[in-house]
Amino acid sequence: MGTDTPDAPADDAPSRAELAARVDELEDALAEATSADDGKKMSIIATKGTLDMAYPPLILASTAAAFGYEVTVFHTFWGLDILHEERSKNLKLSSVGNPNMPVPNAVAALPGMDRVTTKMMEKKIADNDTATIEELIETSLDMGVEFQACQMTIDLMDYDEDDFYDGVTTGVGAATALEDMAGSDIQLLV
Repeated sequence: MGTDTPDAPADDAPSRAELAARVDELEDALAEATSADDGKKMSIIATKGTLDMAYPPLILASTAAAFGYEVTVFHTFWGLDILHEERSKNLKLSSVGNPNMPVPNAVAALPGMDRVTTKMMEKKIADNDTATIEELIETSLDMGVEFQACQMTIDLMDYDEDDFYDGVTTGVGAATALEDMAGSDIQLLV
């Protein structure tokens, strides 16, 4: 007969205090691992570069960041103009095909009407003390929003990466954007 019986503790078994300490360690590690997953993530794709279509992704991004979301905005095709320092200051508002414009399409198609409607919108923005595109970008960057510039579009449009706002991530491809969207709680196409 051996000295180890089912009722007797084995010599190498941990004590109750050691087990309690190990349980505490595991609970702490679990709490840390699960708290990192509590953050919400939003992914936006910006495809339009008109004045009226520059505001939605910027407003949504900055608002989500203010609520604690991790936000990524992937800009592709004409949406890339929003991130271009010079082009973003000259975005136009198209009056043709916009059912909410105060002029009929026949009048909106006249030469110079886009310039007129753009000036009207810029006046409304100034009169209402609405943030400019540049201000929204800077605020968003300060809040941790990641603005990504589509590399294929940069190449296609022959843009110089140095012409984008400081803080814009260049060289991003569609695969990276898809991976980001797959891990997001909210995905938007603007």
